This record gives sequence, C-alpha cells and structure tokens, in this order.
Amino acid sequence: MLLRISLILAIVAALAAGTLSYFAMADKIPALTAQRDAEKQDKHKVQTELASTKTKLKKTEGDLTQCRQDLTDAKSEREKAEARGSAESKRADDLSDKLAKLTQERDEIQNLLVAYKNTGQTPEQVLALKKTLKSNEIQIAAITEEKAVLLRKLNATKAELAKFIDPDTDIKLRADLKGKIIVVDPKWDFVVLNIGETQGAIQDGELLVSREGKLVAKVVIRNIQKDRCIANIVPGWKLGELIEGDDVTPAHPAT
Repeated sequence: MLLRISLILAIVAALAAGTLSYFAMADKIPALTAQRDAEKQDKHKVQTELASTKTKLKKTEGDLTQCRQDLTDAKSEREKAEARGSAESKRADDLSDKLAKLTQERDEIQNLLVAYKNTGQTPEQVLALKKTLKSNEIQIAAITEEKAVLLRKLNATKAELAKFIDPDTDIKLRADLKGKIIVVDPKWDFVVLNIGETQGAIQDGELLVSREGKLVAKVVIRNIQKDRCIANIVPGWKLGELIEGDDVTPAHPAT
C-alpha cells in the first residue's frame, strides 16, 4: 500500500513538473518566434543588400572597362592627330623653302630680262626668259595656294589635337574671319554661313552673331564645306531671333 502511494505521489509530482515546464516554455515561445522572424528578416535584408551590391559592382566594373576603352581610343586619336600635325608641318616647311627658292629664281630672271633688254638681246632670248618667268609664276601661285590649304589643314589638326589634350580648350579662329548667315532654321536652331574651309573656318569653332553692332547669339561650327559651313546655336546664348544677313565674327580670335 505504501508503495502504491509513493508511485501515485511520484506521478503527481512528474505531472506538476511537466505542467510547470510547459507554462515556462509557453512564455518563451512568442519571444523565440519573434526572434526567429527577426533573424529571418535580417537574413533576407542582408541577402537583398548583397545582391544589390553585386549588381552595382558589376555595373561599376563595366563602366571602368568602358572608361579604359575610351581612354585608349582617345590616346590613339591624339597620337594620330599629332602624327598628322607633324607631317603637315613638315610639308608646310618644305613648301616654304620651295616657294622661297622659286621666288628668288623669278626675281633673278626678271633682273636678267631687264639686263637683256638693256643690252639688246635677241627676241628669241627674251621670249625664252618670258616663258621661264611665266612658268615660275604659275608654279609660285600653285605652291602659294597649296601652302594656304596646308596651313588651314594644319590649323584644323592643331585644333583637333588641342581638344584631345584639353576638351575645354577654346578653338582659335582667324581674327579677320568674317561672314554672314545665309540660311536660318529656327525649328532645329542651326544656321548656314557663307564661310568655310577656304576662309579659315574650323570644326567646333565658336562665332558671335551680331546685327547692327548688337549681339544676337553665339553659334558653334559643326559641319564644314569648302565655302560654307553649318553651325548650331549655343544654348543659353540666343538673345534674339536670327535672320539672314546677320554678321558673324570669331568668339575666340587668334592673336
């Protein structure tokens, strides 16, 4: 009988302990659940931030690769421009030497012609000298024109090279360069000018537009032909409506 009572007491004590443990755990379960949910949210947030960081890193790597390629391309273009400038400069020097030589030869022939006339040389001799003089004058005119063309190309190449070295460099135009607007397109804000490569216009050169001495706008040359060019109106510099006949002069004249 005593044994049975002991067993019953043990069972009751075990049930009581289990009940107490249950209630103790029941109090902790919401906190554990909340902790689990918070950790789950934190994990999701970290994973999201990691994915975003990887995406940004990939984009940054792509931008860096593009920048490196752009730098390589710019360096290559600059080297090409330097090579063209050197070749054109040498060609200009050669033409100057040849022009000086022919000019000297022409002057000598002219002096000889005068001397022959004064000494009563034969018509055949005088005619031969005249032919030689005419030939030299033609060569001099051709070389002078070729030199002018070459100098214009050299100036354009120097301007192109300056842009590679410093994109903000102002393109210098001939101080005596003057022209007029011959066509206006108000829809697309561009004009056609009666000056071109022959007159000394250079790509990206800026011109001031004026009418009766008053500033109207500033334009930048975008396309050049032999005797005319197309220029866009610079944003923020349009002070009035442009019309045909408006005058244009260099915004940055060469000294």
